[in-house]
Amino acid sequence: MEDNDSVKEYDDTIEKNKEVTLDVHMSAGILYDYLLNHAYSGASGILGTCFGFLGIVVFVRTQFPLYLIMGILLIFYLPVHLRYRAAMQMQMTEAFKKPLHYVVNREGISVSQGEQTECVSWEQCLKAVSTRKSIVVYTGKQNATIFPRADLGEYTAALIAVIVENMDPKRVKIRY
Repeated sequence: MEDNDSVKEYDDTIEKNKEVTLDVHMSAGILYDYLLNHAYSGASGILGTCFGFLGIVVFVRTQFPLYLIMGILLIFYLPVHLRYRAAMQMQMTEAFKKPLHYVVNREGISVSQGEQTECVSWEQCLKAVSTRKSIVVYTGKQNATIFPRADLGEYTAALIAVIVENMDPKRVKIRY
């Protein structure tokens, strides 16, 4: 009975305040998932893969090994490079080594760590998408706020509700 009361209290708090507060732990796997989604949702990632497959098709028709080598390189370079980049970013970025504290409400997204706090209004948010491992709110062409699903837990629905309520529906592509 106590579990139902705490869930109802949680739901009432979210509904009244329209605010979600949570701590996020970044990992190389989550960062890699974000980088893959970002790369393959753009033209360069898709075109690179298409040219890679085209190289393999041309190899099958001509038996010229250079086409096979180029095709394989074009297909596998980007994922391998992104995995390396995610690992390096995790090592080089001090902010990722400690949990990030987020408050998401009607005003926008506030992130804090230690004494530093940054706020982004909903007007500055370009789009919101979901990946297999996270919900991502783009705050610039190369900047994003990443909410790992593993850290969201029961807050997933509430976070999505706040995002949907405050962003233009055309800019939200989140699958639960």
